[in-house]
Amino acid sequence: MIPLNDTLAQLLVAVVVLPLIGAVAALLPAPPGLKGRSPEQAVLRHGVTVTGAVLAAAVLLAAGFDHGRPGTVQAETDVSWIPALDIRLHLGVDGVSLPLVVLTALLFFLCALYSYRRVPDGPRPAAFVALLLVLEAGTLAAFAVLDLMLFFLAFETVLIPMYFLIARWGGEGREAAARKFVLYTLLGSVVMLLGLLLLGLNAPGGPTFDMTALAANHGRDVSRTVQFLAALAIGIGLAVKTPMWPLHSWLPDAHTAAPTAGSVLLAGVLLKMGTYGLVRIVLPMAPDGIHALAPYLGAFAVTGIVYGSLACLFLARHGNGGDLKRLIAYSSVGHMGFVLLGIATLTRAGVNGALFANVAHGLITGLLFFLVGAVKERTGTTNLDRLALDGDGSGAALYGRAPRLGGLLAFAAVASLGLPGLAGFWGEMLALLGAYHPADGLSRPAYLVYMAVGALGTLLTAAYLLVVVRRVCMGQPPTSGATLALADVRAHEFAAWTPLAVLTVLAGLWPALLLGLTEPAVQNLLPGVSR
Repeated sequence: MIPLNDTLAQLLVAVVVLPLIGAVAALLPAPPGLKGRSPEQAVLRHGVTVTGAVLAAAVLLAAGFDHGRPGTVQAETDVSWIPALDIRLHLGVDGVSLPLVVLTALLFFLCALYSYRRVPDGPRPAAFVALLLVLEAGTLAAFAVLDLMLFFLAFETVLIPMYFLIARWGGEGREAAARKFVLYTLLGSVVMLLGLLLLGLNAPGGPTFDMTALAANHGRDVSRTVQFLAALAIGIGLAVKTPMWPLHSWLPDAHTAAPTAGSVLLAGVLLKMGTYGLVRIVLPMAPDGIHALAPYLGAFAVTGIVYGSLACLFLARHGNGGDLKRLIAYSSVGHMGFVLLGIATLTRAGVNGALFANVAHGLITGLLFFLVGAVKERTGTTNLDRLALDGDGSGAALYGRAPRLGGLLAFAAVASLGLPGLAGFWGEMLALLGAYHPADGLSRPAYLVYMAVGALGTLLTAAYLLVVVRRVCMGQPPTSGATLALADVRAHEFAAWTPLAVLTVLAGLWPALLLGLTEPAVQNLLPGVSR
């Protein structure tokens, strides 16, 4: 009988490796008897099967995880790779990474399921499925690896498949958006690599890139200068991916041009790699460096909250030609600002709020991009002015034309604005609570200002999302005209969207389900912090 920990380790390896094997298999001819009606259908079914198997392995991993010790790294695999630099093939999960592994596996499965019936226009489906699986492998690896160099490799792995998903299966302006995405992220990655090397090569006792060893050391015997430079370099690289204002300008173009599955994955999981890296690497390994940078990080965070909200409010107004996908992309700048604010407080409450908001944003914004993709499929546009039936901004009457679709869109909007009882509320509330009592040594008056500005951002968020609901969902449906009728939620859409809606409610009503995992792990990352 295999010991439980070995079984969990095997499950985690399977979660990371299965998508790579599936990507290779997707490019091979389908075996006889599995082709179905066409080779295209066979490869799309293959994508659903592989992502489903990965999700099943991730759920089994979560079920076997010792929830009594979420602060301890579990399901470890540790094999030497480059002994001279102590670079290891080191995998494992704890209460910080496990929710993101499960979220990633879920969103990729739902995207594959959705694309099975609604594959985006572009080159052959086999390439689409293969790129989707490579992207999944890189994202899962980023959340599972415990070596700085492996983290960097996983961080870079996602660039190429996402570039091609946008450039080949995207909409108008896709090639320029894809180039901008790669350029920004590559430049940030170069700076981040310098910071990772600083941490690894200046480790006490000799060079090591083992994340558990570096985190356990908590920056002891590492000079403040090295910590500051490492935190600055790594922070810039991760801030591009998050994205943090003013390094966000690649995001709206990438989201607007990407196919529906690309937008869901970009918002739902790829943005989380940046904030996860801050919590996993910078907070425990360069505590003095992040303490010096925290006030500036908080200032950029609340600027992003207000900037993103004002940009959305402008796009939502009648006559401005706002694009609904672009609006949701800008909303991500604001929502991820709350994640960054929580991290900048350097408190347990703030960091737990950031981790909770990470997952909540993935669920809610993933659902929003699915719904906007469905609106575009039915109407041929995401332009808010064109969606209005009579052109005067009175509304697209989605409630009357497709009531289930309209109801789901309104539900996702109120979840995104942070309505109590839904997932979007707890992360933002905890981030603001952390700003009310920041870590010792940080300026409380400054953070009280950040809290007030963040609270203003929640009001602006409610304003633009309610405007979107009014313009898209409300209005008087037409009394005649078959061309104006819209199909309501279809079976494959219901299957892809229901888990996100259910989990949004579950996380809102039972936040301890997630906070019980993250709190002990955060205590290990922030030793000596009492609140």
